[in-house]
Amino acid sequence: MNLIAKILIVVVAIEHLYILWLEMFAWTTTGRRTFKSMPAEMFEKTKSMAANQGLYNGFLAAGLIWSLIIEDQIWSENVAIFFLGCVIVAGLYGAVSVQKSILFVQALPAAAALAALFIF
Repeated sequence: MNLIAKILIVVVAIEHLYILWLEMFAWTTTGRRTFKSMPAEMFEKTKSMAANQGLYNGFLAAGLIWSLIIEDQIWSENVAIFFLGCVIVAGLYGAVSVQKSILFVQALPAAAALAALFIF
C-alpha cells in the first residue's frame, strides 16, 4: 500500500474515532453544536441510538486501522477497500437521509483514500 493511501486511511480512521466519541460520549453536548438542524429536545431522547451509531463508526475505524497493520500486501489492500467502501456507502446514505454535508465530510475523504489505493 502506498504512503498517500496510508495517510488518507489514517485521516478517515481518526475521523471515525472522533465520530465514535461524539455519538457515544458527547451526543448531548458537542452533538448539539454539530447537528444544528436537529431539535434540541431530541438529543436526550436519541442518546442510546446515537451511541449505537458511534459504536459502528468505531468498527469502521478499527477495520481501517487493521488494514494498515496487516503485513500481507494483498490482504491489507483488500481489507482497506472493504472498509473504505463501507464508509463511502454510509456517507452516501447519510447525505441522502440526514444532511448533505455528510457527503463531503465522510464519503469524500474515504473516496480519496480509495482512489489513492488504485492510482498510486
